[in-house]
Amino acid sequence: MKCTEHMHRNFAVKKILGISVPIIFMIVSLASLAGAVTIKDIKSDEDVFAYVDRIKGEFDQTLYQQVIGAANPFKEGDATIKVAADDDTTREYARKLLANTTIEDIHEHPLFVDELQKLIWKTTDQAQYEKVKKMTMGELKEFILTKNEADIKGIMFGLNSDVIACVPKLMSNAELTQVGQKIFNILPGTNLGAKGYLAARIQPNSPTDNRDDIQWQVFNAFSFATGDLLLGNNPVDSSVESVHSVENALSDILKTFKLEKTMPWCVLAHIDVQEKVEKKYPGSTALFFQSVAGTDQANTIFGVSNESLLENARSRKGQHYGLYFETGQGADFTNGAGNGFDMVVHESRKYGLSRAIEQELEKVQPKGAWMHVNDVAGFIGPEVFTSREQLVRCCLEDIVMGKLHGLVHGLDICSTLHMTVSLDDLEWCQDQIVPANPAYLMALPTRNDPMLSYLTTSFQDHVRLREEFGFKVNDAMWDFFKRIQIIDEAGKFTEHAGDPIWVYYQYLLAKGDKRSKEEIYAEGNTKIKEVVGRGVDLALGHGEKISDIEPELNKRIHALYDDAKISLWAEFTPEFVKTIPNTLEISTKSKDRAEYIAAPASGEVLSEAAVATLEKLRASWDGNNPDVQIVISDGLNAKALMDEGHLLPYLSTLTKDLKAAGLTVSEKNIVVTSGRVRAGYAIGNVLFAKGDPAKAATLINIIGERPGSGHHNFSVYIATPKGKVWQEKKVNHEIVRVISGISDTALPPEDAAAETMRLLQKMKSE
Repeated sequence: MKCTEHMHRNFAVKKILGISVPIIFMIVSLASLAGAVTIKDIKSDEDVFAYVDRIKGEFDQTLYQQVIGAANPFKEGDATIKVAADDDTTREYARKLLANTTIEDIHEHPLFVDELQKLIWKTTDQAQYEKVKKMTMGELKEFILTKNEADIKGIMFGLNSDVIACVPKLMSNAELTQVGQKIFNILPGTNLGAKGYLAARIQPNSPTDNRDDIQWQVFNAFSFATGDLLLGNNPVDSSVESVHSVENALSDILKTFKLEKTMPWCVLAHIDVQEKVEKKYPGSTALFFQSVAGTDQANTIFGVSNESLLENARSRKGQHYGLYFETGQGADFTNGAGNGFDMVVHESRKYGLSRAIEQELEKVQPKGAWMHVNDVAGFIGPEVFTSREQLVRCCLEDIVMGKLHGLVHGLDICSTLHMTVSLDDLEWCQDQIVPANPAYLMALPTRNDPMLSYLTTSFQDHVRLREEFGFKVNDAMWDFFKRIQIIDEAGKFTEHAGDPIWVYYQYLLAKGDKRSKEEIYAEGNTKIKEVVGRGVDLALGHGEKISDIEPELNKRIHALYDDAKISLWAEFTPEFVKTIPNTLEISTKSKDRAEYIAAPASGEVLSEAAVATLEKLRASWDGNNPDVQIVISDGLNAKALMDEGHLLPYLSTLTKDLKAAGLTVSEKNIVVTSGRVRAGYAIGNVLFAKGDPAKAATLINIIGERPGSGHHNFSVYIATPKGKVWQEKKVNHEIVRVISGISDTALPPEDAAAETMRLLQKMKSE
């Protein structure tokens, strides 16, 4: 079995570290259950509210939240929020209480009240609600399982998000799949979201936002007849000019092939940045993207509000394309906004927000609103959940909740490298999930994202899933794949399958290029070598079946996975630290590497000893802090900094350039053990707490990236606000700039130092 290989890889890690990954997660999970929910007995006809009243003597919001959360299958994130059942008996009792509870009671007693909840109430169909409010949740479950799509759509818009969140709590995986197979919400004028169709969002990410990296991944996708929903890139640099450049790289392909009315493009920068790009370069954007959360508090952290999102919808008046939101269980509590209720309810509230925004969009798009939601199900990591079974459960829950909200809902069936879900496990997960017919999945050349270093669906996974489950591609794009001769008139792959140079050849012909096929192929081979040389793998060719990855590439991808598992557990050695000049060593509250990986929040908070050490350094500055403080953090891959030719060339070049620019640099290089990005902000909060509030104070955090690319890349996070911002502790991701993909085999460290100076000077002038 494939999972046996995964066990062997974990065993290899065990021999190196002396502890296995599964055991680590078990220890953390059990520790998290210290505040778990226990329900010892219930009465046969008792509902949630009667139980809470009996136990507390009156209604108690906290216990209400706990009982609703306890009905979920176990996930680590719910345990952290302290709403997870402590055993199966409690879980079963919670479900029985919930099944006896009416829709009306849940509607009128939300798990959490804020402006978002009020918007959800306002945009829930009142007439449909009146039809069902007296139903119990158990009756609603049976209605959804036994009635047809038309009947369900006749009541589902009367269900608010808390009610919809309670539906999957009462269903098995098989029942969730059954529901997914009968509710379909379709993007206007397409087959996207329709029964029997499985679309793909091509995700052509580049560690350096390189145009060729991006475009060749699109050519590669088209060579497997994959990609019909969106060309959507996650940018490294979210500045207006850089985002515009990537928008052009994507739109150029679609416009050249005359597909701009068939398929949109999007650069997943913050929505405010996308608006600025569109304002400065009208027509350069197609779909606006934004990550959204399930509470006002969490959305504030994301830099948006209900009203700003509604206004974004209004701004798409007359546009052919609209909005694209991303969500995911766990994003709220990992950003400090758990608010005492479970992850399924949080996720459902995100869909309630999306439904409200879609209603606003429909007012300004007479031909129908183009909007969809992508559930990035496993991106955060083991603090949310750890196993492949939990990933499947999460995806099935979210498919049903998304469909019941009336949304076109897709998935990123993904895992991070610090979860126990392997490359090969993902195929098993896909096979459990896609029968529920999500609207779409992600699509990469291989399952490993070259920039984000996480695992998701490959181009050839799409080919396999279409073959095995009978799914189809949006008709308009299927016609295009026939036009460029990837698919023949009988609907079968041609000899050009898996050949991105053929697609490049068709692209240049469409541009009017008069060179011979041989000349273009020679150029294509050169470009492919350059792209792969920058750490962006392409799926060139295939195995015996077109859905099989080419054998040598498959070996390489698995070798990268094995290397990533080892890199993830690496730690700075004393010998390495001695090579860094003038070090000041501190640590976070992570007591060891195991806790750091399984409980990331521990790596964001400085230990008491670290704070004392930093305060002593600050005192030595006597109120006159240097312009720049450099921080060196291990992050998720200490090897990224310890490899020869990585940190020291960057550090020496940067220090020299900073001083040449007239900036004073702290004499101490702060080295952080078990340090995450937010630990850098915490360091700045301490060091710059008493400086000149009007003077810019720069912190440069050099940190090991998620492993997985084989390059052992590191990133640099640059913050340079006024001292006042540090003193008010307002430094966050929104005002920080990052340079990623730095290594001797990707972005050279010396070049990265020059780019750091360029960005720093630009940030200071803004």
